[in-house]
Amino acid sequence: MIDLYNEKLKLEELIKSVKTSSQALNIEKLKEDKLKLQEAQLDKDFWQDQENAAKVNQKIAKIERTIAKIESLEKECTSISELLELTGDLAEEEIALEIQNALNNLEKQVNALFIETLLNGKYDANNAILTLQSGAGGTEAQDWVEMLYRMYLRFSERQNFDVQELDLQQGDEAGIKSVTFLVKGTNAYGLLKAEKGVHRLVRISPFDSNKRRHTSFASLEVMPEIEDAEDIVINPDDLKIDTMRSSGAGGQHVNKTESAVRITHLPTGIIAFCQNERSQIQNKATAMKMLISRLTELQEREIEQQNKELKGEIKKIEWGSQIRSYVFCPYTLVKDHRTNYENSNVNAVMDGDIEDFIYDYLSKTHC
Repeated sequence: MIDLYNEKLKLEELIKSVKTSSQALNIEKLKEDKLKLQEAQLDKDFWQDQENAAKVNQKIAKIERTIAKIESLEKECTSISELLELTGDLAEEEIALEIQNALNNLEKQVNALFIETLLNGKYDANNAILTLQSGAGGTEAQDWVEMLYRMYLRFSERQNFDVQELDLQQGDEAGIKSVTFLVKGTNAYGLLKAEKGVHRLVRISPFDSNKRRHTSFASLEVMPEIEDAEDIVINPDDLKIDTMRSSGAGGQHVNKTESAVRITHLPTGIIAFCQNERSQIQNKATAMKMLISRLTELQEREIEQQNKELKGEIKKIEWGSQIRSYVFCPYTLVKDHRTNYENSNVNAVMDGDIEDFIYDYLSKTHC
């Protein structure tokens, strides 16, 4: 027989956490907001403005997801509590294991909800634009960028986020020099902003015939996608727009016309480049959106002095500046140097299992 005392204590803590998160999210107010938005939908002119209608529908859907999540967790807490009452203080191994597994699953969901309560920044709910750039390490670093790109694609799948590749520069021999991609989903920026910085890889190089250990670096820049930048006014005279042929894979039209677009904002030196769309007009529109996001971010940092919260400290992509190390040899370990959080299952991490790193960073930086 197994004593369930610790499981009961754990459940009590999880119930308190759900209650705290519910209060922080102000569920009652969310329900009121939902009713008001639904009343707006009944207006005869509601569907005349398609853009506004889409935003209202998105707000309602987000509120419904939040409410459903709270209610589901409350129901799960009640279910486990009833099971513990029926079981008593002692339980057979099989029943105890079932309770422990249920509590572990509940704990993950409760932790995710807690992080959601922290994502209340101005842009946290936005989509995220990520740029991976190879650093010191040559071909090794370019291969490392490709590995990280795959990791974030897998993470996005786990979060049910959509990903759109905006620009990709292939490596000289292997891997990727740089890649910019858009991650679409609620709180995409709020979560992924924890990943900005330099990532360090230590492994036996597959490109070294002598099988020596190599260290490689790659940087990740994360910024929110800005749909409406009312505070940003761009003077056309401040822009330098260059067009060129796309260098990546594509059809005959893409490679034989100057469809790629690079926009340089002369006062700040900020550059936005896009070549993955099929036409110059589409590439220009995407590049402008990226430029607006970067200018908005720059403005926020200057006005609010929130460098660490919004963009993070940009360091040289080399030794001593990394936020996280991924060690494949002589042992396996992934360690975040900001929080000291570790995970020895490096293969799981490279397959997108990075939620715990993100949650640990966000919980510690918001406390």
